[in-house]
Amino acid sequence: MTLGQYEIIIVASIVAVSCALVGVFLVLRKMAMMSDAITHTVLLGIVLGFFITHDLSSPLLMVGALIMGIITVYLVETLQRTRLLSEEASIGVVFPFIFSIAIVLISRYAGNVHLDTDAVLLGELAFIPLDRMTLFGLSFPIAYINTGLILLIDIFVIKLFFKELQLSSFDALLAATLGFSPIFLNYLLMTLVSITAVGAFNAVGSVLVIAFMIGPPITAYLLTHDLKKMIALSVLFAIFNVVLGYGVAMFFDVSIAGSMALVTGLTFIVVMMLNRENGYISTRLRIRKQRHSFSELVILFYLKDHDSLKKEELFEAINWDNHKIQGILDHLSSANEIVISDNHISVTDKGDSRITSQEALIFDR
Repeated sequence: MTLGQYEIIIVASIVAVSCALVGVFLVLRKMAMMSDAITHTVLLGIVLGFFITHDLSSPLLMVGALIMGIITVYLVETLQRTRLLSEEASIGVVFPFIFSIAIVLISRYAGNVHLDTDAVLLGELAFIPLDRMTLFGLSFPIAYINTGLILLIDIFVIKLFFKELQLSSFDALLAATLGFSPIFLNYLLMTLVSITAVGAFNAVGSVLVIAFMIGPPITAYLLTHDLKKMIALSVLFAIFNVVLGYGVAMFFDVSIAGSMALVTGLTFIVVMMLNRENGYISTRLRIRKQRHSFSELVILFYLKDHDSLKKEELFEAINWDNHKIQGILDHLSSANEIVISDNHISVTDKGDSRITSQEALIFDR
């Protein structure tokens, strides 16, 4: 690979890790949709900042975006406190309203400026190596500075307030009882989300920011509920998605941001399907095994109550499919829990022991 390709991967990885760090707490607080709202509504702050400075590189754009992110959180919580709307409904009202204002202003007053919705929403990672600076004789992308600074801010704040964020994320009432301010911690987290989203706009766009902010944390959440392990896994998944997504983009010659977002979704699906603890496949297999075990117990209890039965009598008494009953009988026979002799079925000592243990379990409950 070329130096420019490595630079793209490095910047995307820095952004992905930054997003994953704050995304973990959003997922734990069940506020995943808030990331979608903030990453879009901050566009209005960027637009207003540009109208004031007429300079796309002005730091006032980030300040405006940060303020707009906080305003978004305030408006959503204000609507939610009325108890007329849920959090999701409040986001559904605030997010489109503020974002549409930004779109109207851009299309009306910034048509000839490099400030368009496609650039902000989609970003373009391929341009990262082109915007460079030289320091101490070394040439590197400016995105190294922007994204690296944001990552350092996220790490510093999360490390400084880790216990408080952890407590308020799992039990806000207990946090308030112990003297911590859930409101302050909530706005602190939303401020980090806003800073991270704004800083990643030029590099990756808001769509990929949302994917990075929610994808790795929810994937990690399927594997562990330990916060530190969840953060570590989120970071690993974030980097993995970036590297594999870039490889997919190069192989198929498609959008880099789109490929990374696609791989992020596919990674979640694979983990959801194959997770041994609560994955879809393992859950279905466990349910199927439980149903089969229950069916075996039904037949064993019936056989014990009626001593020795003919197969035909059992088929007639239990109104199931005959092939299903025969399969259960074959399994019980191979497990030596029943014996079939001269077309008569009876329970063995091993089968009787299973029945006794199941009865004891039922009565203990």
